[in-house]
Amino acid sequence: MNNGVRKKVTLAGLLVSIGIVYGDIGTSPLYVMKAIVNENGGIASVNREYIVGSISLILWTITLLTTVKYVLIALKATNHGEGGIFSLYALVRKKAKWLVLPALIGGAALLADGTLTPAVTVTTAIEGLKNMRFGNDIPVPNQNSVLIITIIILLFLFSIQRMGTSIIGKTFGPIMLIWFTFLGLTGAMNLSHDLSLLEALNPVLAVKILFSPANKVGGLILGAVFLATTGAEALYSDVGHVGKGNIMTSWPYVFICLALNYLGQGVWILENPNYHAGNTDFNPFFEALPSQWKFFAIILATLAAIIASQALITGSFTLVSEASGLKFLPRMKIIYPSTEQGQIFIPSINKMLCAATIGIVFLFKTSEHMEAAYGLAITVTMLMTTILLFEYLSLKKVNILLRLVFLFLFGAIESMFLISSLAKFLHGGYVTVIIAAFIGAIMYIWYFGNKVRDRREAKNAYVRLDEYTSMLSNLSHDDSVPLYATNLVYMAKVKYNKFIKRDILYSILDKRPKRAHAYWFVTVNVTNEPFTAEYAINTYGTKNVINVQLYLGFKQQQKVNVYLRQIVHELIKDGTIESQPQEYTTTPGRDVGDFKFVIVNDVISPQTQLNTYEKWLVESRVWLQNLSSNPAVWFGLEYADTVVERVPLILGSQNIKSIQRTKLK
Repeated sequence: MNNGVRKKVTLAGLLVSIGIVYGDIGTSPLYVMKAIVNENGGIASVNREYIVGSISLILWTITLLTTVKYVLIALKATNHGEGGIFSLYALVRKKAKWLVLPALIGGAALLADGTLTPAVTVTTAIEGLKNMRFGNDIPVPNQNSVLIITIIILLFLFSIQRMGTSIIGKTFGPIMLIWFTFLGLTGAMNLSHDLSLLEALNPVLAVKILFSPANKVGGLILGAVFLATTGAEALYSDVGHVGKGNIMTSWPYVFICLALNYLGQGVWILENPNYHAGNTDFNPFFEALPSQWKFFAIILATLAAIIASQALITGSFTLVSEASGLKFLPRMKIIYPSTEQGQIFIPSINKMLCAATIGIVFLFKTSEHMEAAYGLAITVTMLMTTILLFEYLSLKKVNILLRLVFLFLFGAIESMFLISSLAKFLHGGYVTVIIAAFIGAIMYIWYFGNKVRDRREAKNAYVRLDEYTSMLSNLSHDDSVPLYATNLVYMAKVKYNKFIKRDILYSILDKRPKRAHAYWFVTVNVTNEPFTAEYAINTYGTKNVINVQLYLGFKQQQKVNVYLRQIVHELIKDGTIESQPQEYTTTPGRDVGDFKFVIVNDVISPQTQLNTYEKWLVESRVWLQNLSSNPAVWFGLEYADTVVERVPLILGSQNIKSIQRTKLK
């Protein structure tokens, strides 16, 4: 599904969008009404005013935040078809330097929330099986059994990510279509018992319940209400996988089904005021169903919960990929499971999400405890997105009054939700805050460490390669220097076809002259097409100094050593470079010599002159680089003759002190 196809609204596209995008928001009915009832002290402590007002809050929250802000406004703010807070930041970053802060904060919070969504949704679904009798057996007799099944499902979910969202979407699409239809039909069945509950569509009742004596927690009820719209940010992040047209077309059906189910649950609660009085260990979603439907509903809910997790996982992959491009995170190995650039898989992130999610399941043990932590991080992300969207609307020349209305309306709503969610901090919210702070610290160090490095790097850090070609050619033919390699290859970006980092030439000429028959400076450029495989060269009028620009599609494997061997053959054949006949070889007529690949890594020099804060930033950034990155893997050089060299990184002004000569004492 390339960009052109993704712009089209098709039945297949609608099905895939339902399968990928709405999992998180689509499973909210599993726990929202349960949380709202428990917030007020249980089913015996609620009345009609409370239930109608709460459902009104839910419906108008989804209308304003999900429909208006995200579906109608945010989906238009895409960057080459990709959505999410980092794509939005990429569109507006030239407006002001400080906009990087809401991008970093919001991105970190969203990635943290991605660890909680799989845990809470799958656990909630499996809890529906607890104590359910099948004949004389109770397969899931206690919460420990729930945890075991939940963890098995989560391990399966993370293990299938390598297949890609295209295959997953085609599989999950029909299931989610059945799920939303099931939500709508069962909700309508219960609603038919009391159609007067449709008065919840009146927004006045949503405001009144915040101040009503029937609501024992006041504004804190918003923490539970917010759970109904937590999937909105994931919806925006996943737009690159399915296209905004398919999301905007499928959303009305999804919204109607959700609304009907919330209304139906409300009718059941009011019809059963003494149901399990004083016991919070039951779920209105499952109890509102006919007994013969419950097992089917639990199986369907479990599948929907898996898909809910999928929405956050795929969104996380997109966010991390964009963060790497914006220099918020180190470069990571990315796999493209299909021919679509928007569909990616990042093994390291998949492993970390899996470990964090399972850790949360063990920590909280029940969905009720997880719900206390759920939503806090995402309110932060939504608030940061509002700030960035305000700047985006100015780029689109939207009237300043309309922009201010947008900022204050959504800023006020999301601030209220944030304050309400903060009340859950000690009950579990601290976990997502810690995870978000950890991710945010990594992004802060990487981004601002790069900024300090670029700003304080010596003015002569880059030199013109073409000014050193004569020296390199002379070294190549100087028999007094031992031959280091036939082909010496540096994976080094050559800017504007001529500028290269001084460190590269320092490695060749100064550390100990490295004599080679040919010096190769290779830059890998990733294109927007999936299978591009092209190259261009510049020899600067020599036969042994070659600047190679590789243009590889985003799905093309970066097997640099394979491509380079082919390039050498072609350049020898047309006389561009000197031949490399091999006297000792098992391959008769071999005309290409050996290769040695050199990758240069920075090490902070003791001569670096920075203040304490800047030095800590740069040292931490270099430590992260050495910890997280393996350039040999990026370029497909795992099995090639590769050398990683450490070169001193000297930053800041240098005050070199002289030493005086004296007599022996």
